[in-house]
Amino acid sequence: MNAIRSLFRRPEKAYLHPYLAGAILGVVLFMAFLLTGNGLGSSGATSRIDAALVDLVAPAHVDQTPYLLKMAGGDKNPLDDWIVPVFFGALLGGFVSGVWNGRFKLVTNKGPRISNRTRWIMAFLGGMIFLYGARMARGCTSGQALSGGATLAAGSWVIMLAIFAGAYLLAYFVRKLWT
Repeated sequence: MNAIRSLFRRPEKAYLHPYLAGAILGVVLFMAFLLTGNGLGSSGATSRIDAALVDLVAPAHVDQTPYLLKMAGGDKNPLDDWIVPVFFGALLGGFVSGVWNGRFKLVTNKGPRISNRTRWIMAFLGGMIFLYGARMARGCTSGQALSGGATLAAGSWVIMLAIFAGAYLLAYFVRKLWT
């Protein structure tokens, strides 16, 4: 038990150099293409998890909704797809990395003029809006920027420029939350 407690009390280590981290991410992306025939992404997994939950409580709704039908209609298992283990592997890897490098702690990063509650609400709303947009764009930043960008897909480059431009423009309106 003391060994487990000591894992959560490790001193915080420095971050990797960004170029080294980028090179490692490139190798991970290459290995994903090599081993699965697909790139990286996560919004597709959240859609499949959602489809599985809807299939549990309202299977008739799944069979009447074209978007859900292709993932979970009839006897299809929506969790039987390459992206689901990639999603949970990324969650587990992030958790292990946080514990190992002494960064696993509950912290609310915010500006001095915003409450913790407002920060959490804004983060939740921003995440929901981004996830909805990722599904409309047929991929999240990891799917579009990393996988699509690596294959030189023009649509992926357009989506990423739109994401950065939108974030830059929105920053004007929410900057007061950070200063």
